[in-house]
Amino acid sequence: MGKMLKNEVAKNELKEVRHSEEWHKSGEKVKYRLADAMKSCMKKAPVEKITVKEITEECGVTRQTFYRNFQDKYDLINWYFDKILAESFEHMGEGKTVYEGLGKKFEYIEQEKLFFRAAFKSDSQNCLRDHDFELITRFYTDKIEKKSGQKLSEHLHFLLEMYCQGSVYMTIQWVLGRKKATPKELAKALTEAVPAELKAVFEKLQMI
Repeated sequence: MGKMLKNEVAKNELKEVRHSEEWHKSGEKVKYRLADAMKSCMKKAPVEKITVKEITEECGVTRQTFYRNFQDKYDLINWYFDKILAESFEHMGEGKTVYEGLGKKFEYIEQEKLFFRAAFKSDSQNCLRDHDFELITRFYTDKIEKKSGQKLSEHLHFLLEMYCQGSVYMTIQWVLGRKKATPKELAKALTEAVPAELKAVFEKLQMI
């Protein structure tokens, strides 16, 4: 009897896990659909003038569905950017270098240049340029600390923040058409611009 009860509990737990996975996949699909709708709206109006109502009508979902997935339109933009960054830097330090990660990131951005040009133009609260800086700074910090087993020193953190600010600035200049370069050329330029002390850490950890 006890064994049958354990088997039943195990089956129910497995069903819950599968249901959770299916719900997650379904939620991801809705998020991508909303991102596509946002991109369509960006072709007609600047980010500041796009409403959640317009996004949901373009997507064919309710406002409730939108707010179940995102806080606002800027949260949607940042989520989409997160996905691109995660894919481009996925295996850094395990066969993929900073240069390769940046190159992949810029290739993705180039494919979606209209979207990112509109997003980077926005100076509103929760804007993409601030999100990009916070995201890549945290990414590099976590990667260095995890691979080295040591907390990043204040000095190295200062150098990293300075580098990431410059990297975001040059990325924006490129997206807005003020700097001419291919994704690989921009990745090479930003890799070569890493401060010497920080570069030495990257090299030691096989990140560059």
